[in-house]
Amino acid sequence: MLTIGKLGAQAGVKVPTIRYYEQIGLLPEAGRSAGNQRLYGRKALERLAFIRHARDLGFTLEAIRDLLSLSDNPEQPCVAADAIARAQLAEVERRLARLTALKAELERMVVQCAGGKIADCRVIEVLGDHSLCSTDHRHPESEAGP
Repeated sequence: MLTIGKLGAQAGVKVPTIRYYEQIGLLPEAGRSAGNQRLYGRKALERLAFIRHARDLGFTLEAIRDLLSLSDNPEQPCVAADAIARAQLAEVERRLARLTALKAELERMVVQCAGGKIADCRVIEVLGDHSLCSTDHRHPESEAGP
């Protein structure tokens, strides 16, 4: 049996995060010692490692919940797990496309900068006027400003 600190150390997850995962139901509530310390077994460690790895791959907590539910029923077909992974891959591809556009815009800004005074700096000028950018690279969650 592992205490919450040892569980976190072995899985590479901070204690508050473990408590949060318990609170939202990704991890089952831990048993308690006579001194009221949380105690975790091998299955909790495996489940936490699964969650950590899925988070590292960028899966949302909702997707992880679904994947955990699927993993709890190993005899069913994996079509649902494949669909979740394909959706995550599509999201990663969207992010990569956005990052590629950001990289190109930043490279363009730096190349166009003459290295003179701030009054003539292309970086400052472009940051001040989004219409000077070659692409619309705003973050999808940001508000489109004036």
